[in-house]
Amino acid sequence: MIKTENLIKSFGEKEVLKGITTEFHQGKTNLIIGRSGAGKTVLLKLLVGLLEPTGGTVYYGDTDFFSLSRKQKRAIRMDVGMLFQGSALFDSMTVEENVRFPLDMFTTMTQKEKEKRVNYCLERVNLQVPEVNNKFPSETSGGMQKRVGIARAIVLEPRYLFCDEPNSGLDPKTSIVIDDLIRSITQENNITTVINTHDMNSVMGIGDNIILLYQGEIAWRGNKEEVLESKNDHLQNFIFASPFLQKLRDEALR
Repeated sequence: MIKTENLIKSFGEKEVLKGITTEFHQGKTNLIIGRSGAGKTVLLKLLVGLLEPTGGTVYYGDTDFFSLSRKQKRAIRMDVGMLFQGSALFDSMTVEENVRFPLDMFTTMTQKEKEKRVNYCLERVNLQVPEVNNKFPSETSGGMQKRVGIARAIVLEPRYLFCDEPNSGLDPKTSIVIDDLIRSITQENNITTVINTHDMNSVMGIGDNIILLYQGEIAWRGNKEEVLESKNDHLQNFIFASPFLQKLRDEALR
């Protein structure tokens, strides 16, 4: 589990996060939602230690992350997997090399052990081994690149998985495949997964634990079953952000 306690982040005089206290549960898909500028990305960067808080802290279990030494932080980061918005694959590396990269950097595994682990992770995200291994990212689709990104994120068997807009640029059908994949990996491995998203399909499909940010504060929290029943104005405005959905809502209320 990951907890935040009165987490504050300012850039100069601008206070982006205004005292976030919440929990992200183990074995669950924890979603951070909100409009652009709400503070989602800043919160995610604080959780993974890419930014230092102005106030408050982040706990990994009972450990205050920001009180740790650099060496101690590195030990926790070894337990972290990250799926970036654009997949962030190395263009000059093959699919196999991309997934193997964390193993090369952080383990003393033999080449045979690395190959076995890489192939397992590729198969786990439903990619065909060995056909895909020697392809370069440019030779694969956006959906395949996301799956390669997930394989790389889980290759070190992390306890914590962070996903930044995992469905960005994907069609709705592929987005559902990625969502289902992240949820099943989370449940099977009892990972604490935190997802930054604005995708309502993700909210309604895999939102085990959801917080809605509005102007740097938590405006609502709940789960996917509670979303449509909530009368929270900020949540309703987020759900029905498009004019088309607003029209459908207004017609349903008549």
